[in-house]
Amino acid sequence: MSRSYLVFDIETIPDTSLGAKYYNLKDLSEEDIAKLMFFKQRQERQTEFLPFVFHKIVAISVLIANGEEIKVVSLGKDIHDERGMIQQFFDGISHHKPTLVSWNGKGFDMPVIYLRAMHHKIQASYYWQGDQSRDFQFNNYVNRYHERHIDVMDVLAGFQNQGRASLDHVSVLLGFPGKIGIDGSQVWKKYSEGAYQEIRDYCDTDVISTYLVMIHFQHFRGLIKTDELKKYELSLEQYLSNSKKNHMESYLAHWKK
Repeated sequence: MSRSYLVFDIETIPDTSLGAKYYNLKDLSEEDIAKLMFFKQRQERQTEFLPFVFHKIVAISVLIANGEEIKVVSLGKDIHDERGMIQQFFDGISHHKPTLVSWNGKGFDMPVIYLRAMHHKIQASYYWQGDQSRDFQFNNYVNRYHERHIDVMDVLAGFQNQGRASLDHVSVLLGFPGKIGIDGSQVWKKYSEGAYQEIRDYCDTDVISTYLVMIHFQHFRGLIKTDELKKYELSLEQYLSNSKKNHMESYLAHWKK
């Protein structure tokens, strides 16, 4: 596994500023605006999951892997620094020129990142144009069936909606912790409570799970040998153990119990 990998995940909340503007709402709290947005969505679509354009990013976590070297980073200076998170994300792609890895990243994360990047007038020329090489033309970040961005969920589903599984379910199937503490449906509640670090920590653990599923997928494909797979797992264990961060140590404890 000689390639550089950048595993990523985002967490979002309702963009209440856009909601207030779109629905012509005045003198309402952020929480009341969000309630109305969810109510409108239930009426129209029988679900509270908002259209992508109404999502605002509050966390982007990345796991950077170069061989057995691993680093997990929560981007941006804090949860309110949406522009900083997105700029740092695209800067990281330009710098590392990695293979991107995600769980439903092509179906959700990247479309939301595109919209929010345009909102903040961010440029991402390398992501879109690459280095103008022939190789990039035929293997880029955007094409669904190219491998410069591996959406593990999409690939394992055979690119069929009915085959999709949750990261939580697949992680547990493979012997990993899955979701610990909260899940994506609780992010708005945690944000409203001011539990900002809990959201960023949760995002971190999702990229760790995605990385573990990814290396097992690469082993399944024959790109990682069985003895190498164990080395990658041990490197991650060591990183989590040495992190001195509660959420990473907790993830490791759940993994190894």
